[in-house]
Amino acid sequence: MFGASENGGSDGKGPESPTTQAFRSSSTESEPHFAKPRPAMAPKKKSQPGTSTKPAAPVSQSAQQPPNWPAFSPLIPEADLALQQVLPNQIVTIPNFWTASLCKTYVSFLSTLPLTTTPGKPKKGDAVRVNDRFQVDDPAFAERLWSQTALKNLVTGAAGHRGLPLDEKQRNELWGGQVVGLNPNIRIYRYSKGQFFDQHYDDSNNVMIPGSPPVKARTTWTLLLYLTSPTTGCIGGETVFYPDPPKKKSRDPPPEPLQIGLQVGLALLHRHGADCMLHEGREVVDGEKWVIRSDLCVKR
Repeated sequence: MFGASENGGSDGKGPESPTTQAFRSSSTESEPHFAKPRPAMAPKKKSQPGTSTKPAAPVSQSAQQPPNWPAFSPLIPEADLALQQVLPNQIVTIPNFWTASLCKTYVSFLSTLPLTTTPGKPKKGDAVRVNDRFQVDDPAFAERLWSQTALKNLVTGAAGHRGLPLDEKQRNELWGGQVVGLNPNIRIYRYSKGQFFDQHYDDSNNVMIPGSPPVKARTTWTLLLYLTSPTTGCIGGETVFYPDPPKKKSRDPPPEPLQIGLQVGLALLHRHGADCMLHEGREVVDGEKWVIRSDLCVKR
């Protein structure tokens, strides 16, 4: 499922150069992008929180009505699912979070939505991304994805040994606080052949979780749910993480990139905000990569 990257740059033409520029990406994922040959990329130290520009959400989000999402059926029994810590305190996965048939149902449904291709030239400091996307504020769907799947019990520890072996204090330290649900800002991404998301960091955002009363929250971890993989004809599109290089005086070799290959139904959680790792979505070389995106939210 994961391992050190061997292929280098996302253009498939060899290792990436150490001249890479890295960019920050708001959790709203609303920055513009353009299809342009990318310079060779390599890690660059991220800026401190609050220094990146957070563009306003596209007009389509506020005007967009929530679609009639298909039911979450069938699902693998919760007892057969577990959190897997790929990189301590940084990357966690849930294999088979969604079944292959449910993913297929959603790909067919999402294909009918009015997706918009990321437009124009990115602003200074924004990551280059080329994909098609649909974005909607849908608290009801966020709540369903949180509570009607195994996600809530696995993350909060209610699933017992199938979660991570942590007490309440350790769990709050891992997730950045008391997790209260998912970001209502739901994003759908389709990456077709030649499309990619260049190296960047995900920012944290303050959000409001609807309820009585509403809950003030902030996002701490990115949630990516992969609906396609090589088994469905999607080649490429791996998510690659770049650990921080050793300090200048260190004699340690630079750490190898960590590659998460696409798996149908795989849920990937990775820390964002001030402690986010530099990462990219590699170029899709064939087929389509479909992703559902939200974020873990903690009480603030």
